[in-house]
Amino acid sequence: MTHIAKPKFHHPNLPKNSVGLTRRDYEGVVSTLCAGCGHDSVTAAIVEACFELELPAHRVAKLSGIGCSSKTTNYFLNRGHGINSVHGRMPSVATGANLANRDLIYLGISGDGDTASIGLGGFCHAVRRRLNMVYICENNGTYGLTKGQFSATNDKISKNRRGIDTPFDAIDLCAMAIELGAGFVARAFSGDKTQLVPLIKAAIHYRGFAFIDVISPCVTFNNHPDSTKSYEYVREHNQMMGKLDLVVSKAEITVDYDAGSSHDVTLHDGTDMRLHKLGEGYDPTDRTSALPALEAIKSAGEVATGLLYLDPSEADLHELINTSATPLNDVPDTDLCPGVDALESINAAHR
Repeated sequence: MTHIAKPKFHHPNLPKNSVGLTRRDYEGVVSTLCAGCGHDSVTAAIVEACFELELPAHRVAKLSGIGCSSKTTNYFLNRGHGINSVHGRMPSVATGANLANRDLIYLGISGDGDTASIGLGGFCHAVRRRLNMVYICENNGTYGLTKGQFSATNDKISKNRRGIDTPFDAIDLCAMAIELGAGFVARAFSGDKTQLVPLIKAAIHYRGFAFIDVISPCVTFNNHPDSTKSYEYVREHNQMMGKLDLVVSKAEITVDYDAGSSHDVTLHDGTDMRLHKLGEGYDPTDRTSALPALEAIKSAGEVATGLLYLDPSEADLHELINTSATPLNDVPDTDLCPGVDALESINAAHR
């Protein structure tokens, strides 16, 4: 695959964050996706979120599988670690990498085919294990690389560009993630950067499995009037469940809002997640009400976006299985290989 490199020169006075990086430093190579693809808007949101969070780029591991969405990791964080795995196996690779080095920030990019079809099993187990990662699904309801067949997330009422119906019901990845135990579940629209950037920032700060389902229109195969994943449909049917702000712990907290309109949740690192409840009576921290609310909105033909569910009692895989606080890649060989006697003792315990 040929990549087009971006010019290395840039304006000498570009703004820098506290680690000395500009927004350009969080970019990657030039995108080869179709002009107007929603995935490129997701890339821009990730770049902005990482810049604003002042992340050291080398502390981020970006992972993907196969598909248009999985090319995204090449377009941001050129200085980060990266692996493009096989189709549907990104969650499995992320699990192994996370167990080996718990100190990195894991950012997985997948698509609706890579997640809801061949990768569904891996996705489900990453959720239930509460793997500490941000999992972004760029969801366009179609297989763009193989010329526009329906994917498993395509709504039954959504026709393809030739007017053909799908005979199958859609998999709602957000509802599935909530059901399986994800602690942070959100849905966003790639065309709404104001909503998407704070969601990504909050997901990065969350300890546990954070899932963001991004409706990201495919301008080539699924952006026609009869598609529920098109720019026009989402803009006309978007029902935002709530607005989210993130107040990083080291920053001065200044806010102005009406009493009773917001709710603060303090994360494990001291960062405050401020939830502005716009939906009437909707509480994103109430798991029992989240699923019926999603179903009601979907039945009305609307698209629910925003923070759909948040479990304030964060937990991740390392905490659940009590792993070593020292990343495995830092454990000396003498501890990793304790000798024949120790292995014999372990084997004897299972006889």
